Amino acid sequence: MPEPAPEEHSSRVKYAIFGCGSIGYNLVEELLKETEDILIIDKDKKRVEDLRTQKYNAIVRDMRSQSLMEDLPLPSTAFVLANDKDANLAAVKSIKQACATCHVVARAVDPVSIQLLEDAGADLVIYPQAVIARATIEHIKRISSAKQARQLHDLLSGKEGTLGILTHSNPDPDAISSAMALAAIAQEASNKKLQSRILYSGDIGHQENRAFVNLLDIKMERCSTQILAECKYIALVDSSAPGVNNELEKGSGVLLIIDHHMNGEETIGRAEFVDVRPEVGATATILTEYIRELDIPISKKVATALFYGIRADTRDFRRGITPVDLTNAAYLIPQTDAELLDKITSPALSQETMDILGTAIRNRKIRSGYLFSNVGYIRNRDALPQAAELLINLEGVNTALVYGISETSIIMSARNRDIRLHIGDVLAEAYGDIGDAGGHATMAAAALPLKYFVGVKTKEDLLTLVQDSLLRRFMKVVGLEKKEEEREIFEL
Repeated sequence: MPEPAPEEHSSRVKYAIFGCGSIGYNLVEELLKETEDILIIDKDKKRVEDLRTQKYNAIVRDMRSQSLMEDLPLPSTAFVLANDKDANLAAVKSIKQACATCHVVARAVDPVSIQLLEDAGADLVIYPQAVIARATIEHIKRISSAKQARQLHDLLSGKEGTLGILTHSNPDPDAISSAMALAAIAQEASNKKLQSRILYSGDIGHQENRAFVNLLDIKMERCSTQILAECKYIALVDSSAPGVNNELEKGSGVLLIIDHHMNGEETIGRAEFVDVRPEVGATATILTEYIRELDIPISKKVATALFYGIRADTRDFRRGITPVDLTNAAYLIPQTDAELLDKITSPALSQETMDILGTAIRNRKIRSGYLFSNVGYIRNRDALPQAAELLINLEGVNTALVYGISETSIIMSARNRDIRLHIGDVLAEAYGDIGDAGGHATMAAAALPLKYFVGVKTKEDLLTLVQDSLLRRFMKVVGLEKKEEEREIFEL
């Protein structure tokens, strides 16, 4: 018996489904919410009859046939979804030959099929097992995030008094905005019985960070023993443990820790609540997620601060950015103050910063893709990362290490674009035993207290120590130890 003609249709159709098993049928159900302009093609006559009974436009045709597209309307989008690897491959080739502009989404039945289908012209290849795995993981993460948000709320709801929110020593917008958000959550969760004080122990030196604090009128206090004693509870944000880039004693107890950095075994510390997620780009992302999950209203100032915190820590969404960061940044955008953001991102450079940038450029030494620059004695340590950001863009440079000496520490800032190297791990291995050191794969820092160098009598001797001993530690870790290179590098 000849194959009955399909339902009336025009020479073009919006969607065509090739292979209508369980995946294809569920897709049709979703597409029907948008349009009825759908054609189904399947080789199983019984299935096609059932589809027609349900008033679907369906025809019988073998996807392997060279005449597959003969007399068929041309689809704007074709879904090739059979569980037969060879049939899907043949169908993609036939569709693309008949209509080069048709958008083709194809199902791969195994990992090998992915490349074959792409080579045949499929615009998007879906491997269902991988899609299910990713969706499952994302769902678990959402459940975990909601659970953590509720745990934080429950912890804070039973507290009253003063919560000291301590950032890392030299707070950046990510740390400051996270502290602001935690203060808002604490106030809401405790029904205003828990008052917060934002504390830091170092400097806010970067001109953009100072503009951020000033323009948003953020109240911050320099941490002291007296202030810590006045706080009934202590929270750490953007700092992974007591004594890790903050003024607390290592091992001391705190109420909670929220961070996106991982510092080995010290990360956990002694806290009632710990949420450390190195997989996200900013601590502000984590705090924004809490606010969303708990449906806590925030001011325009807090929203602006959080958005800028995410933006700054991901270098304008270009470094270490994840879908979670983007989702939470998108949530914040309608609540931000665009005019304030523009002012924060356009601050004037200080004379000292300009001088340090100039010194870093003049003193640069490059060997085998590594750039080293000594800027001497500094007051504004935040100029170092700006210098490293500038120098990493030089042609032939894969890793930049800029260092200087403040009143209390030897400061190092590094940037890296060598995918074989994790610069945070390098600094941690080289200097973790004598100071705070670590960071991400592409950016890291170290602060080595001068108390470890009490035997050094003069500034010149201290500079020599940095150039000879400390840089050799770095070079040993990265394998840059040739004597002739060392000799040239240390002639600074």
